[in-house]
Amino acid sequence: MNTATSMGDPVLSRQAFAAYGLLGFPLAFVALPVYVHLPNLYAQQYGVPLAALGGVLLFSRSIDAVVDPWLGRWGDRLYRHSWRAVWLASMCLALAVALGFVALFFPPAAALSPMALLVWVGAALTLSHLAYSGLCILHQAWAARQGGGGLAQSRWVAWREGFALLGVLLASALPAFWGWGLTTALLALMLALGLLSWQRTVRRVAQGPAAPGATALNAGQSARVVNDTTSLWQPWRHAGFRRLLMVFMLNGLASAVPATLVLFFVQDRLQAPKAMEPLFLGLYFAAGALSFPLWLKVIDRIGLLRTWASGMALSVLAFISVVMLGAGDTTAFLVVCAVSGMALGVDLTVPGALLNQLIDRCGERGRTDGAFMGWWNLATKLNLALAAGLSLPLLGLWGYVPGQQDANAVLALGLAYGLLPCVLKLLAGLALYVGLMRRPDLISGPDAAHPSAHLSA
Repeated sequence: MNTATSMGDPVLSRQAFAAYGLLGFPLAFVALPVYVHLPNLYAQQYGVPLAALGGVLLFSRSIDAVVDPWLGRWGDRLYRHSWRAVWLASMCLALAVALGFVALFFPPAAALSPMALLVWVGAALTLSHLAYSGLCILHQAWAARQGGGGLAQSRWVAWREGFALLGVLLASALPAFWGWGLTTALLALMLALGLLSWQRTVRRVAQGPAAPGATALNAGQSARVVNDTTSLWQPWRHAGFRRLLMVFMLNGLASAVPATLVLFFVQDRLQAPKAMEPLFLGLYFAAGALSFPLWLKVIDRIGLLRTWASGMALSVLAFISVVMLGAGDTTAFLVVCAVSGMALGVDLTVPGALLNQLIDRCGERGRTDGAFMGWWNLATKLNLALAAGLSLPLLGLWGYVPGQQDANAVLALGLAYGLLPCVLKLLAGLALYVGLMRRPDLISGPDAAHPSAHLSA
């Protein structure tokens, strides 16, 4: 990454971008265990039925997702008030995230009845989700408010997402090696360091010259603030957003289903040693991180939409093969993890870049971009909620019980883990072709001649 800032602002150095992005590490560190490790932990260790657990996860994540647009509006109000208000809110939210994480992974299971344990996990999940969402939105909104054009914005986002990927990689492996005690301690430490680092960046940027575009945005902000209700629903007035969101949700659901079921598949279908679980997850996310340079070159050649379609095709090729895997096929599954991880690289880059193009195309930059982000986050979380709320009860209906490896149950697990994501990916590809590839004018801004412009770093 080039450390020069083309804007001539010495404050916006690599250290400033990295200091801002550091908070992305613990935030991603929270997200992965909650939707990958938690279902397996409560089903295996505490004997919670899959159908009931899936219902609790769906309920909690749905509440969190629905609240996101209002959290975005709340964040806008905090920023209009003062940075001090944002900072105090961020510290409270970080504390709530840590407390919720402790409650989830250290429940007083022995003192609770099965029904009370479900209530406990539902309450702890809701606290964690809401605090996590609020902190993410405040963190993301600060970078968006700095202006400076696509180059500066891409640097803020690149550092944040880079630290997030590091958090995902460690979160996939550390619980198996360290246990939940040390993992939780690291999370609390990194939340504190991330907040202090972000505060330092805010002070450094405030002391330096404003980035081009930021001054104009702030100066005209009061004149351009729209009615709260209008701004909340503004994204839905644009056909391009509605179509993009449909593709994003279908594609995201296709990725969330195997993420929810991967540990069950590894344990009961592959019957792999427990020590290999972090290897599978780590390879998946590492392949996604390492694929970024390749996909940026592909985007440069064929554009964002065709690159997204290529990633979907690669994912289908990877997951269709898992239906044929059985006990002991760990080497073949490592290949699946690597290939599907490469497809993940597309999902982490292209949709967000398309959303940025769309906001510019609609003329909403600096007006209701917070509303766009709120609805986008809502869709992301609904995908996770639907994946858990649909796939886990479906497996229960098909007779699958964690730890049991009879032929019919294992077959159902393989179909849910491998075939269902392929069907959803194909539907997403169809929606992408019909809704966006045939109408690229709905989403591309005036600078669309250079499809990777929004991804420059």
